[in-house]
Amino acid sequence: MNFLAHIYLSGEDEGVIIGNFIADGIKGKKYKKFPADIQKGILLHRAIDSYTDGHPIVRQSTARLHENYGHYSGVIVDILYDHFLAKNWNSYHEQPLASFVDDFYELLRKNFTMLPARIQRMMPYMIADNWLLSYATVTGISTILAQMNIRTKGKSKMNFAVMELETYYEEFETEFTAFFTELEEYAKNKLTELS
Repeated sequence: MNFLAHIYLSGEDEGVIIGNFIADGIKGKKYKKFPADIQKGILLHRAIDSYTDGHPIVRQSTARLHENYGHYSGVIVDILYDHFLAKNWNSYHEQPLASFVDDFYELLRKNFTMLPARIQRMMPYMIADNWLLSYATVTGISTILAQMNIRTKGKSKMNFAVMELETYYEEFETEFTAFFTELEEYAKNKLTELS
């Protein structure tokens, strides 16, 4: 899953939210240097990624992209799934998306010194362009995919994946909805297990 889903699945604990958000940049056992709640978020993130990567519904979504995007298909599906979470946010959370996102950005600002250098460098762009809120529109997702393509120096061709999103919109949304119900349950149980 991508940023928005990871943040949402973290629950209310601020440390867990931060850990889940920074987890991609924390390799191996380096997570043990962080406070317990942040460690929990990092481990939750890893568990969510493993569960997602092996899930048959997610594999169905990635298979649709594999011919054109190869091993980048999983990254693209993560981004597309965040689109459907953002678009249908009111079905998942009582707090409006804009205010949820603002609270998250404030949490990052408050804990800036705890963030890895890579996240500290990325954060101003994320907030200025309001990435998380932009996920709710196809235009916003198109911009994110274009930025990701630049990060791969044009190798991924991810900028074109918005065409598949538009062509198979209903299929992707149906798959996301079915999968996310299962993922929510999995993440909730994992959080309990890590406590």
